[in-house]
Amino acid sequence: MTDPRCSVPLLDFQRVPEADKAAYREAFARVLDSGYFILGPEVQAFEREAADYLGVDHALGVSSGTDALLLAMMALGIGPGDEVLCPTYTFFASAGTIWRLGARPVFVDSQPCCYNMCPLDLASKITERSKAIMPVHLYGQAADMEAILAVARQHDLPVIEDAAQAIGAECSAGRAGAMGTVGCFSFYPTKNLSGFGDGGLVTTGDQDLLERMDSLRIHGHGPKYYHKHVGGNFRMDAIQGALLRLRLPQIDAMAARRRDNAAFYTEALVAADVGVVQPSMCNGASEFEVGGRIGLPVTCTVGHTFNQFVIRIPERLGRDAFKSRLAERNIGSEIYYPLCLHQQECFAELGYAVGDFPVAEAAAASTLALPIFPELRESELQAVVDALVAAAQES
Repeated sequence: MTDPRCSVPLLDFQRVPEADKAAYREAFARVLDSGYFILGPEVQAFEREAADYLGVDHALGVSSGTDALLLAMMALGIGPGDEVLCPTYTFFASAGTIWRLGARPVFVDSQPCCYNMCPLDLASKITERSKAIMPVHLYGQAADMEAILAVARQHDLPVIEDAAQAIGAECSAGRAGAMGTVGCFSFYPTKNLSGFGDGGLVTTGDQDLLERMDSLRIHGHGPKYYHKHVGGNFRMDAIQGALLRLRLPQIDAMAARRRDNAAFYTEALVAADVGVVQPSMCNGASEFEVGGRIGLPVTCTVGHTFNQFVIRIPERLGRDAFKSRLAERNIGSEIYYPLCLHQQECFAELGYAVGDFPVAEAAAASTLALPIFPELRESELQAVVDALVAAAQES
């Protein structure tokens, strides 16, 4: 057994190879010498390289993943009186950006397997006020885009993919961020393609939409100091573009390591008889049973990139108490997300109630993310497993 005093962080930003550090310093010096600090050649080069990697026609570097969502909806003309359908179990920015534009977020329940948007619940909530659908590729796994895109086509609605956590993820319908009308990405430091601060990307195959987004990210100008629209300051910094260019070629190898780490956890926890992998349930089912054991992530698509490795803690163990037992063993973990969006105080006037989204609410009450970053050592992975086994056996 591994020493229980072994400290395993949820994420460690300091594990950067010296060769990479040298390359980052060189990139910083190159930007400093160029005199281009916002947009410019480095960002343009990153946009081309990212578009090639993602398999899209166009990409624009922006200031954050949140601003990518906001910019996409502004370009689509979404505003007061409109409805945008999005999951209730996701990061706040998905619904927060809808609200900022005066539109109404219409929440959708989750799939019980992968936690992504449930297409059946989505289809039931389309109204004449619906203006767009915003699926989120949660935790690095693509949503059921074949079904979601079918709903969108039936109602002639644009699809804004929130791919903030899922760069490189794939499913049968294509690559995350390349299947809908617009793809939105985040390069926040915790993401698989991480920057040195905030940054984001929008992607599209629509030339007219590209031009609107390009204008709106610089206060709606075109040409300079002449404004057709009211936009925002959504520009990417040149240093972020330069550094992301260095990390982009590494992304598939890093995702492979995350998958290896996930496989290690899964094999070890199943062998220890404390973990169970549920069968794929991407069929709109409303129940998720873990049989008293730890529920392990379900891979519903071939291209899961494991931005997070999220387990489900059975009620008898108590998720919050279980997290505390891991912390006592110096094992990092995090709750993503403890409260669904329909339960947030700022959205109270939408009139939702506890129980309206049973699958999402159950996930928010039981899920826990474990360390999964690529630089984890095997001894650390084993330490996490040992701590999980011990914590499960204590109850």
